[in-house]
Amino acid sequence: MPGTDDVKLFSNDAVKLDAVYLYADLLGSTKLARNYRPETAGKVIRASLRTASKIIKSHGGEIRSYDGDRVMAIFIGKSKNSSAVKCALKIKYAMQHIVQPALFAKLPHLQTGGYEPRMCVGIASGDAFIARAGVRDSSDLVSIGRAPNIAAKLSDIREPGVFRTYITADVYKMLSEESKLSKGKDMWEAQPVLVGGEKMTIYRSSYWWKV
Repeated sequence: MPGTDDVKLFSNDAVKLDAVYLYADLLGSTKLARNYRPETAGKVIRASLRTASKIIKSHGGEIRSYDGDRVMAIFIGKSKNSSAVKCALKIKYAMQHIVQPALFAKLPHLQTGGYEPRMCVGIASGDAFIARAGVRDSSDLVSIGRAPNIAAKLSDIREPGVFRTYITADVYKMLSEESKLSKGKDMWEAQPVLVGGEKMTIYRSSYWWKV
């Protein structure tokens, strides 16, 4: 995985990667900011991002950016698709069974106000270019390509009910059996959607993976 010093700033330098991109986005952040004190919103966001980040790191993901209430990570290697998916399903479990009870215990007004800390995860795979953008002494690496763009848009999906994880067909096709099946049943459901003006088939899951 290239670091900032591996890519030149003032040039056409870029590193091409065959990678899997994961975006984990906190749901209901507008309601959180509108209905609760900044201190409360800050505690929810910090707990959510810290939890997602720990799970990402434990599965070999490289965290590349934080954007408000969202974290983006890159997975490479032979098992990158399955690793990213396991990570997403564990984030769902952790948010529901660890983060939410802990926050409700410390901040009971979250529960009485009807706010449930949850994250939506989008995952896409493919070639992307890692380039360095910014100015001297204030620059960072950015990912350019279809995979990061699609993954970000999938993490923006908001459905009522239990679906929290969305992946592209390319990711689904590369999943290991344990990342695809639960007791012989497919954990993933195909769904035609419009993503950024493009019609495509994605796969969504209501399952979680215990941490």
